[in-house]
Amino acid sequence: MTELVFKGKEFVFNHHLTVPFRPLEMHADKGIGPASVDGNLIIHGDNLHALKALLPTHAGKVDCIFIDPPYNTGNEGWSYNDNVNSPMIKEWLESNPVGIEDGLRHDKWACMMWPRLRLLYELLAEDGSFWMTLDDNEFHRGKSLLDEIFGEFGFVATIVWQARYSLSNDASVSNSHNFILVYSRARETWKKLRNEIPRDDKQSQQYSNPDDDPEGPWRAIPWDAPNIRENLSYPIKTPAGSTKHPPAGRHWSRTEDQWLEIVAQGLAYFGKNNDGAPAFKRYLKNAETVVPSTWWPHETSGHTDEASKELTAFGLSETFSTPKPVRLLSKIVQIATRPDSLVLDSFAGSGTTAHAVLAANARDGGSRRFILVEGESYADKLTAERVRRVINGYSFTGTQREELLREPLTWTKLKNATALHERVQQCETLDGPKFDRVKKEVKDGALIVSGERDVEEKTEGLGGNFTYCTLGAAIDMDGLLTGKDLPAKQAVAALLFHTATAKPFDPAMMAEVPDIGEGVARLGKEAGRTLWLIYQPDLEWLKSSAAALTLARSRSIAASATGDHLVFAPAKFVSRELLAAENLPVEYAPLPFALYRVETA
Repeated sequence: MTELVFKGKEFVFNHHLTVPFRPLEMHADKGIGPASVDGNLIIHGDNLHALKALLPTHAGKVDCIFIDPPYNTGNEGWSYNDNVNSPMIKEWLESNPVGIEDGLRHDKWACMMWPRLRLLYELLAEDGSFWMTLDDNEFHRGKSLLDEIFGEFGFVATIVWQARYSLSNDASVSNSHNFILVYSRARETWKKLRNEIPRDDKQSQQYSNPDDDPEGPWRAIPWDAPNIRENLSYPIKTPAGSTKHPPAGRHWSRTEDQWLEIVAQGLAYFGKNNDGAPAFKRYLKNAETVVPSTWWPHETSGHTDEASKELTAFGLSETFSTPKPVRLLSKIVQIATRPDSLVLDSFAGSGTTAHAVLAANARDGGSRRFILVEGESYADKLTAERVRRVINGYSFTGTQREELLREPLTWTKLKNATALHERVQQCETLDGPKFDRVKKEVKDGALIVSGERDVEEKTEGLGGNFTYCTLGAAIDMDGLLTGKDLPAKQAVAALLFHTATAKPFDPAMMAEVPDIGEGVARLGKEAGRTLWLIYQPDLEWLKSSAAALTLARSRSIAASATGDHLVFAPAKFVSRELLAAENLPVEYAPLPFALYRVETA
């Protein structure tokens, strides 16, 4: 398999392993419903750190991942700022944000994406699916990265989404599409689980009822298929009396017994003259869904203009330049999720993914959950606020705006101002009656014509809840040794459990065991081994004998459950030889050392 080589790859190849663990800190006042890290989450913070924070509890549990990363057009103003210990990468930081003139912008994009994709791969369930939107700027590099991470057999499809329906007169060739790359850790397993989608109007028009069949509209499905198979080459009699055989180079699609079942059910069809090629009737009522295809037209999957209007309808003051339409995400959710699935979006933007998940639950009574991660300052005022309004409903009194024309101003266009003026008048004539006023302005080097209407409306909410989180301080190893900034016990437990087992930590399995000793907690069991933690975020307690693994505690731990035991503790007062002499299957792991451990790739 061909490998994508980019500048800085050797420095970021295992960077996801060295990212510090930062626990999630819940802000109940910014969410809806009881605060909990087990339900819907909106996380404000760097998505690389947020993904690392999710790893101990969500590794291998996410059913559907959708991301809409920077397309790297050169005009987005995104910055590469990962803390990679490399003089070359540190030098790059001086030229942020990444612009069109940056000769290394493609390398920077690959360096930014690589560790995030590695962590997303670890979070994805074995039977889950990964969806990423891109355009031509980074599509081929994005696919190469995913091929390397998922393996060549992880690729499912490249979907072409008709993101725009209007033409750009300034372009050499007007671009109307984006790509959606689809991958899975187990492609064939996911294929059996993925859902079909409703048949659209155009597909339904292929069905008719020329013979007034009481079963309703139908279409004729040919009985022959490609290639030659001798056992599928039997003769078929037509009602007109002739005998049909498969055409040259083809065979019948099923066995003779199956054809006779078709005949017995009255579904056989030989054309209007009853002497044509064998076929069978497939009724529209039995074909309400179809297998997803790789062509998603805007009529059934939404478009960018629609997405902007949806965002405007919420009456949010924060602006966002590249929202995705709800219909696009709803289609992905419909294909890729079950009623209890977990969906993750680590480039959350305007929050469309959560909107689609909540809409799906309202439709079918499901309990799907979402996790959104957004690092920009609008995470609360835009991303989370949209989700609040989707859940609770909202009243909107103000001005709704719809962009009617955006024309970049050039000297040539200014010289031909009459034609430009005619286009503006056309907008006023054709679209003006739909609005209270039409506004014209020059902004950012472009003439923008917008329709404005004064509205006052109430939209009902879809229901649901979420917890708003930020990222806490990184667990400081030196601090753990000195007693400075001691992390909470559950944060330490989650990190240690995942480090030792490479499995997600379930907080519900953690239990304090005061009978064995103060500060002793059982973290759970994995592969026949029970994990324990002796810890309190109290420096004086950690220095005392109460924090040590003793012979008495070892006996109690060994007696509490069968199998081996791994105990994380600041110190131990019992030798390995003594444990072996009493045949106690207890292993000790020094607490700070365990936190220093870094998995290898």
